[in-house]
Amino acid sequence: MSASEPLLRVEDLRVEFPGEDGVVYAVDGITYEVHSGRTLGIVGESGSGKTVSSLTTLGLTRRQGARISGRILFEGEDLVALPEDRLRAIRGNDIAMVFQDPLSSLHPLYRVGAQIVQAVRAHRDVSKAQARERAIELLGLVGIPDPARRIDEYPHEFSGGMRQRAMIAMALVNEPKLLIADEPTTALDVTVQAQILALMERLQRELGMAIVIITHDLGVVAEMADEIAVMYAGRIVETASTARLFSAPEHPYTCGLLKSIPRLDAPREEDLVPIPGTPPSLINRPPGCHFHPRCPYAQPDHARIDPRLEPVSDEPGHHVACLLEADVRRRLWAHLRAGGTPEQALAAVGLPGAPV
Repeated sequence: MSASEPLLRVEDLRVEFPGEDGVVYAVDGITYEVHSGRTLGIVGESGSGKTVSSLTTLGLTRRQGARISGRILFEGEDLVALPEDRLRAIRGNDIAMVFQDPLSSLHPLYRVGAQIVQAVRAHRDVSKAQARERAIELLGLVGIPDPARRIDEYPHEFSGGMRQRAMIAMALVNEPKLLIADEPTTALDVTVQAQILALMERLQRELGMAIVIITHDLGVVAEMADEIAVMYAGRIVETASTARLFSAPEHPYTCGLLKSIPRLDAPREEDLVPIPGTPPSLINRPPGCHFHPRCPYAQPDHARIDPRLEPVSDEPGHHVACLLEADVRRRLWAHLRAGGTPEQALAAVGLPGAPV
């Protein structure tokens, strides 16, 4: 694999779960890539398909009866087509994942050290003593004090932040080339959250690994990610560099996410601006643009035409799936950024009709 080629490339990935009520279109044709030493942030509301896409990368949706199509190329190998034994050799060795809830991810009846030792020996032909030394080394690496003693404690004896550190240690046992972190700072206080993010950045520099971080917290990706993919209803609706996405977003959903963040320079009594409505059912999805029922700028034909992810002409790597003209999208964001409401922005750009 040449240095210019991505470590991971996901191409037109679709993941569907047939059920009694119909087919759940959890992931609907997403494409993205991650390069060694870089961090991709995947953001969106709950149920947008962020976690399912990464679980599929690890082959963890196969036994759930999922229908999977598309390609997931890791160092040129298509993970979707691999037999289970080959995929098992890659999972936990070359690709590792930090799961969302460390308390439920760690077995409550086994000591933390024993679980890390098991992860080491699953991929390396070493003795228990050597694996234990590696576990102690990793617990120290992720900042757990007195690791030689804490290795024999149970998960309930660790704080939330320490459990998350233990999960990161377990993911790093075999020095993976790609680390997938699913909501790594959920339920942690702000101080511990900052420590976990700083830890991941330090480990990335030291090990040179790529990171995919899944979150609904734009503050997390603003700090960590090099590129961001915004997901909605199983699709990627916008991709861009982090700096570009925060300074010049073009999809109305991305604009809504950014406007919903409280600003430090805003008056204390100023109301937040939530996105109206709720995410759609992934069984009965809206026709046309899936975001149009919640979009303040939707036009009548947006319920009929399904937008595709298209490049933004003036910015390499910036893609957006929106039926509004590029000039209109930029003018809308300019009004929103200046403090205007969606209604005022709609009137300012001269779009017909009223907000949906």
